[in-house]
Formats: sequence, C-alpha cells, structure tokens
Amino acid sequence: MKKLGPSILSKNFSTLFPTRAKIYTKTGDKGESSLFNGERRKKDDEVFEALGATDELNAHLGLAIEHCKAANNALDTFLEEIQSRLLDIGSHVATPRSSSPEKHLERTLFNENHVKTLETWIDKLDNELPPLRNFILPSGGFASSQLHVARTVCRRAERSIAPLYRLGLVDTQVFQYINRLSDFLFVGARYAAMKEGKEEHVYKKI
Repeated sequence: MKKLGPSILSKNFSTLFPTRAKIYTKTGDKGESSLFNGERRKKDDEVFEALGATDELNAHLGLAIEHCKAANNALDTFLEEIQSRLLDIGSHVATPRSSSPEKHLERTLFNENHVKTLETWIDKLDNELPPLRNFILPSGGFASSQLHVARTVCRRAERSIAPLYRLGLVDTQVFQYINRLSDFLFVGARYAAMKEGKEEHVYKKI
C-alpha cells in the first residue's frame, strides 16, 4: 500500500475540511472592541459593561435550565425563551439608538410584547404560590437557589443598563424587560422550591 506524504495529507484534509473563520480576531488586543454599528469603543465602556452583565446572566440561566430539567418543574421552557430574548437585548444595547444607522436600529428593535409575555408568566406562576408573608432567603433546592443567583445578576445587568437608558441609548421596553425579568426569576425560584417540596428559608431577626 502506497504511503501518503504530509503534503498530500494536508491537501486532502483541507479539501474535506475547508478553512473557516478563526474564533480570535486580534482586533481587541489594544483594549477596544466594535459595536454592532461598527463603532469602536474602549472595552470598559458602559456599553460593554452592560453587554457583559447580560451575557453573564444568560450563562447563569443556562445552569438554571439544567437544574430545572433535573427537577422536572417545567421552568426550563420559559428560561430557554428568555435566553434568546437576552441575545436580542445584547444586539439592541450594542446598537446605541442615538448614533446608529436606521437599518441597524430597525434590525435591533425590541418588541414591547416581550414585556407583556413576562408579566403574563409572572402572574401565572405567582397565582400558584402561597402568599408571601416573610422575606425569603435564597434557598429551596438547586433549581430555586440558582434562579436566585440569576436574579441577583439580573439586577446588576439592570443597573448597568440604567445609565444607557437615561442617555437614550436603549429603548424603554428593553429596560422594562430587564426589570420584569428579575421579578420573574424571583417568582420562578419560589415556584421551583414549591414544585420540589423544598423549604424556603425565611429571614429571622435575632
């Protein structure tokens, strides 16, 4: 059997597996990065702070989804849709409303109906929960506790978006969605604890 030399192997490999874009671009090596509209900004700019917080929130939701699936509490369906909406919010934030071309603004519009959807979900879950009579501490099992973690990260994402909202760089419905999302995650955490029959720890003054 004839042996194939390195050059032939390399040629065959490149034919079977065409070159694709590399993960790293090196364009951020000097401390700047690009927004969706092509604008270059420092990596510690407020826009990137908001994008980072939103991305971190999405990662925490990914872990929450796995816990919810294991617990079979049906919350994972809600969370998976929310993950996609957070990507929409990321695109919106990366396209400052005051300095982006109209075509970019249109592509990154965030539908206000997403806020109404969250409100419907909150009411649905809350109606199944016992009345809240005490301050709840993060607890109630893995799914519930992870949702509480996501809630706190959501609040940070909201704080990072707030200055952009005040400057008119993001639309009202985006800020509303992030605000409602922390409420949903709080109710979702309580719902997860209830579905698993786990005790929610309450604040006790000493």
